[in-house]
Amino acid sequence: MKRRQLIQAGATLSGLAAMGDFSQVLAQSKEPIKIGLLTPLTGVVASGGKEIAEGFNLFWDQVGKKVAGREVQIFTEDDGSNPDIALQKARKLTEQTKVDFLIGDLLANTGLAVAEYAKTAGIPYFMPVIAADDLTQRTRIPNVIRVAGYSASQMAHPLADYVYKKLGYRKIVTISQDYTFGHEQCGGFSQVFTELGGTIVAQHWHPLNTQDFSPYLGQIMSAKPDAVFAMETGADASRLIQQWSSFGLKGTIPLIGAQNATDQSVIRTLGSEAEGIISAAHFAEGNPAAATKKFVADYEAAFKQLPSIYGFSHYVAGMWLSEAINKVKGDVENRPKFLEAVRGVVLESSPLGRPVSLDAYGNPVYDVFMRNVTKRPDGKYWNVPIETYPKVSQFWNYKPEEYLKQPPYSRTFQGIKKS
Repeated sequence: MKRRQLIQAGATLSGLAAMGDFSQVLAQSKEPIKIGLLTPLTGVVASGGKEIAEGFNLFWDQVGKKVAGREVQIFTEDDGSNPDIALQKARKLTEQTKVDFLIGDLLANTGLAVAEYAKTAGIPYFMPVIAADDLTQRTRIPNVIRVAGYSASQMAHPLADYVYKKLGYRKIVTISQDYTFGHEQCGGFSQVFTELGGTIVAQHWHPLNTQDFSPYLGQIMSAKPDAVFAMETGADASRLIQQWSSFGLKGTIPLIGAQNATDQSVIRTLGSEAEGIISAAHFAEGNPAAATKKFVADYEAAFKQLPSIYGFSHYVAGMWLSEAINKVKGDVENRPKFLEAVRGVVLESSPLGRPVSLDAYGNPVYDVFMRNVTKRPDGKYWNVPIETYPKVSQFWNYKPEEYLKQPPYSRTFQGIKKS
């Protein structure tokens, strides 16, 4: 730049600084903020991965892809539903594309691979869906934060309380996909339920992509429980709910679902067989709160379907990060300052319909809804809140230091209190 241009630029900046606009000018003079979005666009969970991209981009489109005076560029990479590919793509985004932070992934194994890389590289990584408990508990990483996410067992704790105290069930059978996400949700439910005085009659673990549930359904009928807690996702959830109905169990033994079992990604493919299933989650698309109604209407208009947890979580993550970026006046390059701002966000207005903030371990504290699958006048099914548990943390009513002394939930440790 020539000397005269430098003098003129300096004079302009000085004049604007005198008017209090210096930080805005600095933000506008910087390069675009680069965001690396990792999502499975191929592989076993590609449909959910597509909704991750849709929800995240919907928010940034609504704000004109700008924040704190800076342009926002989103670089999307397919993690292939594979941890090795996810790691490769995280490196590419960080080291070649030079993104300012990473966000996304859906499967726990991909998220864990990226979290370990982020720990080494020091790049901020935000997880709106990856739910492995210990990522914000025993093995937490300072620059890995569960923005707009949740720990696996978080919603199961109040659900067990509701099932025991409000529905009056005393004998429960659990059925779950046999992997960490299922172990942790069943563990959270089983610990609270048995500590209240309930009994877990039996636990059934089945492989991912189970086609035929009839052997398990026969055993459940023989056990004669008051209700069944089902931790299922994706096609397994659809098949279990369909076979539950065709097997004659609907209306005979109540089916209680983990939040994913009645997510829109599941129930939009079903009919009346899903109606009446109760689950617990921090989001209910049938919530009459104005902010929720607006988001659901916007999402339906954009994508011709109701939002799933994948699209919703990444939309809210966009809101959360935007607020943090505004707090630091666009200075995301100062990673400690940016991460501190992210941790300090209190999201007052979002599709959740309730304020939300992070606990000291980097996991959100939510008002959790007990939800009932209900038919809308247009024939679609959605989750309607029937009761609210306020300010539920990942530690439920336990003291964090005491809770963390017990092992993480697993197939061999379910937190079940022996009578």
